[in-house]
Amino acid sequence: MLPWSADLAGTLTEHVIVSELLRGNPLGDPYERPLWVYTPPGYAGEPQRRYPAVYVIQGYTGHLAMWRNRSAFRQPFPEAADSAFATGAAPPAIVVYVDAWTRYGGSQFVDSPGTGRYHSYLCDEVVPWVDSHYRTITGRAHRAIMGKSSGGFGAMITPMLRPDLFAALATHAGDALYEYCYLRDFGTAVRALRAFDGDIWRWWDDFCSRAAFTNQDDGTLLGLLGVAACFSARADGTVELPFDPATGVLRPEVWRRWLAFDPVRMVSAHADALRSQRAIWIDAGTRDDYFLDVGAEAFRAELRRIGVADQVVHFELFDASHAAIEYRYPLSLAWLCQRISDPGALS
Repeated sequence: MLPWSADLAGTLTEHVIVSELLRGNPLGDPYERPLWVYTPPGYAGEPQRRYPAVYVIQGYTGHLAMWRNRSAFRQPFPEAADSAFATGAAPPAIVVYVDAWTRYGGSQFVDSPGTGRYHSYLCDEVVPWVDSHYRTITGRAHRAIMGKSSGGFGAMITPMLRPDLFAALATHAGDALYEYCYLRDFGTAVRALRAFDGDIWRWWDDFCSRAAFTNQDDGTLLGLLGVAACFSARADGTVELPFDPATGVLRPEVWRRWLAFDPVRMVSAHADALRSQRAIWIDAGTRDDYFLDVGAEAFRAELRRIGVADQVVHFELFDASHAAIEYRYPLSLAWLCQRISDPGALS
């Protein structure tokens, strides 16, 4: 594996799109956003051909430039994806890399008065922009979404909320079953906030004044603040924590707002949308640091309970933790492309 970039068989084009939905967002984050679009080998040479599309979203603190990060003996995902298309492992498709960064490190791909309208941005601006600038097959049956961690969460909930747009998904260790993946960190956060008199905003000011992640609890507190801004901000944008920062006692009414975004708990209310999906890939490492393998099993069980056909679902647990599972992405990408490329699919 070469430690430097290789030429692609397809083409990766970097765009900047102007989002009216993110203009004036509560955090003052940019409303001009990068958008990367990959077209497979042969795209330019077949001007009449149209292609399915896969939207790729990132985990918390992920941003588009990180797709180029290189680790020893492994290809960055855009190169691995290109290889899948070049070798025929995946039928040709357009791959769209979406930015949803916020100053807190992420948006969870939801609309929130604490961060901005990132769900609407993805569905109502990015998708139409891609369809108008590239030769996509525009029906839902030929559009998929995939991601890891918070991106896996976004990949689970987006087809539930917008089944008119997405009929396939892949979630790698996606956030689910919140009593295991989120609740476990609340005690750590309470301890860490003692140094700031229980005030997460004092911590935030401190975090912004120094090199990031030089305090061992920065990651936990950043995730707590960011997810609270996404899930439990008041209508005026005020962020509410789901527990008392001095005592650690849960605030049930706020915690319920987090649980309302738990994919496991969302299944019942969105059963028809899930039963309409053509492909659902679920995987996680058996040693996941946030017990997202447990969440994956719970999500799979809920799909079976509501009658999602077994042949629609690929479920797999593998030996790994939460990190360094990017080698799984080309596997789900190829699987999704095979299912959304079927010319007989209904739109």
